Amino acid sequence: MASSSIVTSYTSQWFPKKLPGANAAANRFKSSRVFFVQPRAAAASDSSVKALFFDCDGVLVDTEKDGHRVSFNQTFKEKGLDTVWDVELYGELLKIGGGKERMTHYFNQVGWPDAAPKDSAERKAFVASLHKRKTDLFMELIDTKELPLRPGVARLVDEALAKNIKVAVCSTSNEKAVSAIVNVLLGPLRARSISIFAGDVVPRKKPDPAIYTLAATSFQVEPSSCVVIEDSGIGLQSAKAAGMTCIVTKSVYTADENFDRADAVFDFIDFGIEFCESLVTSKVLS
Repeated sequence: MASSSIVTSYTSQWFPKKLPGANAAANRFKSSRVFFVQPRAAAASDSSVKALFFDCDGVLVDTEKDGHRVSFNQTFKEKGLDTVWDVELYGELLKIGGGKERMTHYFNQVGWPDAAPKDSAERKAFVASLHKRKTDLFMELIDTKELPLRPGVARLVDEALAKNIKVAVCSTSNEKAVSAIVNVLLGPLRARSISIFAGDVVPRKKPDPAIYTLAATSFQVEPSSCVVIEDSGIGLQSAKAAGMTCIVTKSVYTADENFDRADAVFDFIDFGIEFCESLVTSKVLS
């Protein structure tokens, strides 16, 4: 495993033209610098899988119902807003990728609270402040370890790292929250070997493939050699649009979604890295 982590900056020059969709991705990112946590380079893997990407919420931890939803509601209450997201409503809101985007969509649909500014730019700042407080409350939940890792996560990460397969978490959630989950629940030793692409690292959230395209490009691996573990329909769309193999592990909110395009579907991570390799190899041979 790598001994330490570094913060790396990428601009459009890091999108090799040989990767599918690279030109479009480069155009989207060339006006900004992108930061994420990346481990120091390890020896190249001889596995057919060159990179293993995990979504965070619903994949690493079943966070949505008893984590993010609870933290949103606590934030609304603290700020004096007459807003409560029950379990059913939050399930519908999960169709919108990203917490800030989710709140904006909700308020646009039902009406903005009286405490919200009228100016659109100020409303954006208002939503950002709500999201920051929600993230702090969510991180308190993570620190208490009340939300455990889902079965099989740690084992699959260990198997991948043992084969020098690059591992990353690619999520629309806030980077601080994702980093907390990785560091606290997977542990600091594993965390030093896991890259994180999260939050606003890309301008378009899932189901857009941008976050997975960025991850593959930064690792300088072909999308066809990447395996993604997702739990939702929008995550599956994102992975497939990026040209990657996608395994779905269903979560509380996504059990009834359509996963026909998935390469495999499980209730949890009841498989190892050899299964991931078999999926990639079968596509190469077909």
